[in-house]
Amino acid sequence: MNALVVEKLRQLFGERLRLEQGIRQQFCQAPPGIELSPPDAVVTVRSEDDIVQVVKLCREYGVAVIPSGARSSLEGQINAPQGGVCVDCSEMNAIVEVNVTDMTATVQPGVTREQLNSHLRETGLFFSVDPGANASMGGMAATRASGTNSVRYGTMAANVKAARWVMADGSVAQIGSRAPKSAMGLDLLAIAVGSEGTLGIFSELQVRLHPVPEAIVAGVCSFDSVDNAVQTVASALGQGLSIARIELLDVTAVRACNAYSPALGLVETPHLFLEFHGDRSTVASSVELFKDCAGEYGGQVRISERLEERTTLWKARHDAWWAFHAFYKGRKGLATDVCVPLSCLSACISATAADIAASGLDAPLIGHVGDGNFHLLIMLDEGEDESAEIQAFLSRLSSRALSFGGTVSGEHGVGQGKLKWMSAQHGAALQFMGAIKSALDPDNLFNPGKMYQSLPVDAR
Repeated sequence: MNALVVEKLRQLFGERLRLEQGIRQQFCQAPPGIELSPPDAVVTVRSEDDIVQVVKLCREYGVAVIPSGARSSLEGQINAPQGGVCVDCSEMNAIVEVNVTDMTATVQPGVTREQLNSHLRETGLFFSVDPGANASMGGMAATRASGTNSVRYGTMAANVKAARWVMADGSVAQIGSRAPKSAMGLDLLAIAVGSEGTLGIFSELQVRLHPVPEAIVAGVCSFDSVDNAVQTVASALGQGLSIARIELLDVTAVRACNAYSPALGLVETPHLFLEFHGDRSTVASSVELFKDCAGEYGGQVRISERLEERTTLWKARHDAWWAFHAFYKGRKGLATDVCVPLSCLSACISATAADIAASGLDAPLIGHVGDGNFHLLIMLDEGEDESAEIQAFLSRLSSRALSFGGTVSGEHGVGQGKLKWMSAQHGAALQFMGAIKSALDPDNLFNPGKMYQSLPVDAR
């Protein structure tokens, strides 16, 4: 990077500019098979004005800008294949306002979901999006994150109401609105959420909050097959039950979670983990209807209202990554996800399970099946992630999801890991995305080498 840029950054940010290789290495991430590429510098910002100064300076000298939050993304969103400056937003972690009447919170991008929910504890409200990791609000908005609660409360796309967005020329746009609805102009917020730092950088977000339900009941349901579990999900959701979470674990996933979290004590068959939210009568009715529904498919339901048991259940679910690595000691996991319409989920999972068996892979399956999303963690030996066999399996999985009318990523995003599938999924629409990129970031400085890289240079 230009020495003059480094000197100007040092004058502006002092010790908040970090150039050491060990620090820079902490601010890059890539899925297996993608080369780790650290930025040339890391600047820790503490205000919107700090972000603006970095963007204006980088634009003047043609330096790439890569925003970073809690660094929990999985597909290489914060990797820096062209070098540049990483804008570390982790210290922009102020909760600016909580409006109980409007049920919103205004936060800086470095606020994490756990921090926000801890702050909300006495308000009777909570922030619903739960991707498992203690991710930052800015990162969750940038990747259009979702998670275990999305079947009831929606993804980040439904839970970001407004934002302040630093553009490539250093200007700041107010997008979205505090109002419950708007019919004024294009929905720029919908373009910003999910853009993965390629169009702008969030400097503030207003997120939707939800009332803490009167009753929360959790449970597990065992089945003799994954297919019966998925059929139960479709049937239960079709009846409008008050299900907030409904997660699938295949046999391998159950075994690994049992070993890692012995308090679970699950029968080693496919399971659903579920949770009901609502008033007491609605929840009680939904639980009984779910038992009837599961019974039609041979499901054995165990329900608990105890907080301790509910906590144990969801901690085990969120610890699945670590459980799988402990179960397959010495191997590393390649995480991937796809999402298909609920009507196609059983067929897609069945075909994928057959493919896993035929390929001789160890790949426990776990997923947010209430919204058609499932994940695999393919457990690999060193260097195996780049093998032709693994890449062929991933290609078949992605093609299969598209053939069912689904998407190559339900919630991990694009980054570099799923970049090559953008054209296959979006076709001619990718040209429109490239046109937006060219209009908003004509010098291709915001997170280059990511979402639009599969376009010809003259299309950007």
